[in-house]
Amino acid sequence: MSKPREVQLVSRPVGWPTPENFALVESAPTQLAEGQIRVRNEVMSVDPYMRGRMSDAKSYAEPYALGEAMHGGAVGEVVESRAEGVSVGDHVLHGLGWREEAVLDAASARVVDTSVAPASAYLGVLGMTGLTAYAGLTRVAKLKEGDVVFVSGAAGAVGSAVGQIAKALGASRVIGSAGSQEKVDHLLGDLGFDAAFNYKDGRVSDLLREAAPDGIDVYFDNVGGDHLEAAIGSLRLGGRIAICGAISVYNNTEAAPGPRNLARLIQTRGTIQGFLVGDHYDLAGEYAAKAAAWIADGSLTSRETFVDGIDHAVDGFLGVLRGQNVGKMLVRL
Repeated sequence: MSKPREVQLVSRPVGWPTPENFALVESAPTQLAEGQIRVRNEVMSVDPYMRGRMSDAKSYAEPYALGEAMHGGAVGEVVESRAEGVSVGDHVLHGLGWREEAVLDAASARVVDTSVAPASAYLGVLGMTGLTAYAGLTRVAKLKEGDVVFVSGAAGAVGSAVGQIAKALGASRVIGSAGSQEKVDHLLGDLGFDAAFNYKDGRVSDLLREAAPDGIDVYFDNVGGDHLEAAIGSLRLGGRIAICGAISVYNNTEAAPGPRNLARLIQTRGTIQGFLVGDHYDLAGEYAAKAAAWIADGSLTSRETFVDGIDHAVDGFLGVLRGQNVGKMLVRL
C-alpha cells in the first residue's frame, strides 16, 4: 500500500495560482502521542479564503508555510486512537485537510454522525458554510422579516445557503447573482430565489436595479468590486451590508479601486460590516437546531461539486476561483 500523500505549497502565487505553486508528496511517518488520533480523510474542502493564506501578507490567519502541507476542513474515519472518547471507526470533522491521512489532537476534532448526514454535509450546509450564512444574516446584517436581500456569488456554497436561510427567516424577496445561465436557473428553479441574474449580461448596477426596482435592505457580499458598488447604489434607508468575501479581487496584483459611491451611505444611514465566522461559533448550536428543521421540511438544500483524489485537489481549488462549482466544492479522497 502506498504511503499517504499531502499537498504542499512550494511557492507563493503572484496573481492567479498555478499548479506549479503546489507539490504532491508523501507524508512523513508520524507516531501517535497520548490524546491523539490518526484519521484517514474521506472528503476535504477547498475554499476561496485559502487563496489569501497562500500569500505572505498580514491577515486574520497565518499564511501557509512553504514546504509544508496546507490545511483546511476535512472529515475522515479514525483508524487509530490514543484518546479517550474517540474510537476507531468514528468519523470526525477537523482542520487538517489537503492530506490523505492526518494525525491530530482529539480535542481539536469533533465526532460527527455520518448515518444522519453524509460526511460532506459537515463541511457545507451543516458546517462552517451554513454557519457563515446564518451568522452573517442574523448577527451582522440583522435581517428582519420582510427585508429584501441581495447575495452575490449566490450559486456558491455560502451564497446558496444565504438565499435559502434568508427566505426561511422571513425575507420578502431574495435576489442572487451568478456567473452563468445554468447557475441562474439553479437559483430560481432549485433554491427558491425570487430573482437572479448573470452578472456577465451587463452592468451589475443595472441588473440589480431591474431585479429590485424598490431597492434592497440587506446585501451579503461574497464578491466585492462592482457588486459592492451596485449594492450601495440600491440600498434603502437603514440598509445593511455584511462583507463575507471579495473573490473578485483575490488574485489582483494591484489594489482594486474602491466603490465610488460610499457617500450614499450618508443618505441611507447604511452600514457596512465585515465578519469572520470564527467570531460567531457561539451561534453553532442555535443554527444546528434550525438547520435540521429546515432540511427536514425542504427549506434548506445543498448541491455539491466533487473532484476525486488528492492528485486533483489543486484542480478543485483552482476551479473554485474560476467559478466552476455549483454549491460546495469538495475533494473526495
